[in-house]
Order: sequence, then structure tokens, then C-alpha cells
Amino acid sequence: MKNIFESKIFDRERISLAGTEEYIVRGGRHLFSKLPEAFDGIEKIGVIGWGSQGPAQAQNLRDSLEGTDITVKIGLRAGSSSEVAAEAAGFSKSNGTLGEMFEVIRESDLVLLLISDAAQAELYKEIFAAIKPGATLGLSHGFLLGHVTNVADSFPDNINVIGVCPKGMGPSVRRLYEQGKEVNGAGINASFAIQQDVDGKATDYALGWAVGLGAPFAFMTTLESEYKSDIFGERGILLGAVHGIIECLYRRYLELDMNEIEAFINSAESITGPISKIISRDGIKAVYDSLNDNEKKVFERAYSASYIPAKDIVLEIYDDVACGNEIRSVVNAGKRHAEFPMGKIDGTRPWQVGIEVRGNRDEIKIPLNPFTAGVYCATMMAQIDVLIEKGHPYSEIVNESVIECVDSLNPYMHFKGVAHMVDNCSTTARLGSRKWAPRFDYNLTQQAFVAIDNTESVDDTLIEAFKNHKVHDALAVCAGLRPNVDISVVA
Repeated sequence: MKNIFESKIFDRERISLAGTEEYIVRGGRHLFSKLPEAFDGIEKIGVIGWGSQGPAQAQNLRDSLEGTDITVKIGLRAGSSSEVAAEAAGFSKSNGTLGEMFEVIRESDLVLLLISDAAQAELYKEIFAAIKPGATLGLSHGFLLGHVTNVADSFPDNINVIGVCPKGMGPSVRRLYEQGKEVNGAGINASFAIQQDVDGKATDYALGWAVGLGAPFAFMTTLESEYKSDIFGERGILLGAVHGIIECLYRRYLELDMNEIEAFINSAESITGPISKIISRDGIKAVYDSLNDNEKKVFERAYSASYIPAKDIVLEIYDDVACGNEIRSVVNAGKRHAEFPMGKIDGTRPWQVGIEVRGNRDEIKIPLNPFTAGVYCATMMAQIDVLIEKGHPYSEIVNESVIECVDSLNPYMHFKGVAHMVDNCSTTARLGSRKWAPRFDYNLTQQAFVAIDNTESVDDTLIEAFKNHKVHDALAVCAGLRPNVDISVVA
């Protein structure tokens, strides 16, 4: 895809990622004064829904637009239990910033549709009918495009359709925005997309939205590319894969005579702690470089044995997303779980052990286990390679497969546990993790660990490909585009 756009308001910056040229817009609070101009023609922004992204985006935009004539108003279903939380955040019917969902859609110039994916699929025809001609529909996920494509439908042709997709969950979007009050530019990166532009203003609306959310930088994609990489990514290393990797490593370490506490620390804690922190600061290869010679041999054996089994699964995931199967699965799940709620995973032994470990955690003593690192990095690199092979731009690849992982999701997993994340994330992500985590678990157990136990030789070609991969330089460039601020996770 061509990463080329024009803005009348914001400066465009060219960057080089792995030998390819892309364009970005850097964010920062110094740009907030430009938002009224960027949102020319918009008097009311309706934020529809109060799930993961809704609270963060509504509050960030309200704060960024303080002192302007632009109103941010929450739209919820009549009688929604979320009204109490919205009011606690300062939105209310009495001050005109809280209302019924369809009323808010009808009166808004920019409608940010942040309800669940399944709800979008169920209600999209009513939503399209309610949006006034010439308004702008904003999406933070390309799921709806995938769904209307599946059912041979389309967006109304008299509205703008744009996407701004933060590369992190809502609490991270809000928390880093708050930290940005002290460090200009601290926030969550975002991609943006222009699906329909009926008045020539769509690009600046999208960029204004991204800047208003506090994104350190925004990069261009398409809604199709976004939903394919996003749904794929959360079933992979962002959630499903890390879930499956930890469960199979936990069992393996028990088989190698570690006790339960040791097994959890050397699997889950090692990944969400030191491995993620090293990748966040210095990149994926830095994990390998930080090991001693003997540990590097362990890493290489684990990486060599795990890469192909992991890639086998991520290729299957990508194909199922691209052909629409995963989107259909989410829509069907939304219908099922209205009557039969999705079960939880946190009752099984490793996640119960994790509660005890976190209660007695000593960060300094968490090991960087080289075997765990090899399995985890192999899976991350397999996901990266599939996205490259499928033609995604490096900005999207790096953000969807690395930065979102180690700067947004893993810190929260470290804080409250992987099981907590799986049991409390969006239906789309939760379903994907429950569906694909066992596949990673089985493939690694049945193929990678068997190869290691049979002392099969290390594939030196895979190791050299890892060491010399172009993504390392691309990741370094993207990491350098944001302030070096670690998210401060709070209860």
C-alpha cells in the first residue's frame, strides 16, 4: 500500500523503515492548539460506547479540546449500566455531554463508534440510517468494514469514513495521555485510515483525532489492512500466543522438576517482566544479545525448534482473518453469548499460582529465562514474517506485533495476570485467545519440545535470519519516535 497523504494542518515527516519510505505525523501537546482548525466544520463529537476505548478516547479528546467550542458527548444505550461510570468521569445529561446512543449519533458531526464489534455488526444498519449526511463516521478498528464486506454491504456514500486505531487498549491510551502532562508526547501510537472522503477534510479529521488522543505518532494504513493485522495480532503474540506459550512452558518446567512457583516465574513472569522490558527499550535482538554464551545456545535451540511450529499457526490465523472466517466467528459468538456467557480461564492452576507470585514479587529476582525467550521471540518473529509476506507496511507490523505488545498489553498482564487480561478484554480478543491459545500450546508441545528432547540440531539459517532481520532497524526507528516513557500501571 502507498503510505502517502496530505494535510493542510499538520506537518508530514518522512521516515525510512527497513529500506521502505513511509510518512507519519508526530503528536504532542504543543499541537492541541491546532485541533479547532483540524476539526473545521465539527461542533459535536459523539463517542458511542463505554467499553475499553470509549472512556479513554472521550476523556482524552475532552481534555485536549478544553477551551474550544467543540463538545465531546457520550452516547449509550437507554438504561445502560455504564451511565454511572460516564458520570463519574464528568459526562452528564445535565451539562449536555451524555445522551441516548442514537440521539447522539443523529446530532454529531463526528461519530466515534466504539461499541463492541458484535454490537456494530448487529446495529450497523440503524447506525448508518441515523448518521446525518455529510457527517464523519470514525472507527477505531476495521472490523465493521470486514463485516459489511462479508455480508455484501457498504458504508453510506454521503459520509466520510475514517479510522484512528490506537495501538494499545483503552486504559493504556488514557494512562499514557495522563503521563504526557509531564512528558510531552507520551501516549499510545495510532494508525489512521481514510476509507471515504466526501468533503476533502477526512485526512485532517483523522489526524486531529489521533493528535487529540495523545498519539506520539500516527502512521497511515487502510481499514482493511488494519483489521487484518489487528485481529490476526491479538490471536497471535498480543494475546492468544502468549496465553498458549505460558501454559505449555509452565507444564514443561514442572516436568523438569521445577516447583509451581518456579515454573510460573520462569514462564509468565519472565515474558511479561524482563523479556518485555528489554524489547521495549532496546528491541527483540537485544534479548539475545543480553545472554551469556551458554544461554545463547539455549535460546538458539528453543528458537530454532519453535519458529516453524509457531509460523504454521500464525499463517492459519492470517488466512482465517483474511477470508472473513474470524469476523464471522465473532458475530456468531455475540449471538451465542447473549444467552450463554463466555467462560473464564483464571481458575486453572498456573493462573492461580500467578496470584501468589504477584503478591510476593521481587522484580529484581525475575530471571530472563533463555529457553522462554527463545520460544517467545520465535513466535513474535514468525508473526512479523507473515505480516511482511502479506504486504503490510513496517510501521503497522512493528506497532501491531511488538510495540503494542510490550508497551501496552504486557505491562497490564504483568500487573494483573494474563488470565485477567483474557477474561476481561473485548469479546473479539477474548474469543480469539480462547480459540487459538490451545493451538500454540499443542504445536509447541508436540513439535518444538519434541525436537528439543530428541536433540535435533539447531537450524543455523533461522538463527542468522533472526540476527540480521530488517525488523530490528525498523523497530529502532519507531521506538525513537516516542518519548522513552514506560507506562505507569495503576489499580
